[in-house]
Amino acid sequence: MIIWLSSYPKSGNTLVRSMISAYFFTQDGNFNFKTLNKINQFPDFKLFKNYGINTSDHMEIVKNYINVQRQINTKDKNSIRFIKTHSGLRSINGYPFTDLNNSLGAIYIVRDPRSVAKSYANHNQMSLERASDRMLEDKATLGGLKNPINEADKILTHMGSWSSNYESWKVFKKYNRYLLIKYEDMIKNKEKTFVTIIKFIHKLADLKFTIDGDKLKVYKKKLSKFIEKFKGAQLAIADVNGMVCDFCARGIEKTFKKDINVKNIDVDLDSGTVMIIYPSSVDIDVEDIKQKILMNGQNVLKVKIFGI
Repeated sequence: MIIWLSSYPKSGNTLVRSMISAYFFTQDGNFNFKTLNKINQFPDFKLFKNYGINTSDHMEIVKNYINVQRQINTKDKNSIRFIKTHSGLRSINGYPFTDLNNSLGAIYIVRDPRSVAKSYANHNQMSLERASDRMLEDKATLGGLKNPINEADKILTHMGSWSSNYESWKVFKKYNRYLLIKYEDMIKNKEKTFVTIIKFIHKLADLKFTIDGDKLKVYKKKLSKFIEKFKGAQLAIADVNGMVCDFCARGIEKTFKKDINVKNIDVDLDSGTVMIIYPSSVDIDVEDIKQKILMNGQNVLKVKIFGI
């Protein structure tokens, strides 16, 4: 059954997903880029295409929201699956986004809307005023691009306004299947907040609560050390092929540290990832990241950019 990781964009969804993926999908609690991919988004272009839905017709996708979720749960034999979404919990032309038969519950991540506006404006290269207006649009959508660089942006997501998105997911609250997580609490006290998340997941799954303290310590220590003092900045994560030795890692670090815009960098040989922190004011050049890593003899498979 699906547990939704829901939020308005730029609210900290990636941070929650990274914590959950490191805890549930690794043996040692160390976060890496590949485990983050175990938590997919919904709606997802490839997912609908694989289930034979006409992805060129948006209403066909909307009509099959429930059908695809049902097939996911059938395939998983009703075991737990975490899915990210920025969609509001609303019906489109009478077709609901989800229902209680296919959803175990929802973890909703909320962030101070003033901070969301700033991050949204920077990410989308628009003015703060335009971003604020966007957050008030009741019928606001994401994606729906015809020829996007990222295939995931082909599909349309009905996120609605900031307030309607936030309010809509409270439907799960009356069934005791809802957990509200504040981004600011995660930043102040990651361990306490994450334990709350784990307890909620165990409750939904009707499992006896236990916690792997070693995993929690490893993840908390590594993440906290890397992003400390960089609240509100941007995080670029590059998935790198061919990075196998310490010499490779040191070369990449040295190259990026020459860039005055780079505030912090971490090269993880085990996961094959490079994490770079930039100020929120910088327009991150993905091609420049790829070129810097290529200069050191490695190829970049993909780069993702997130707000911290």
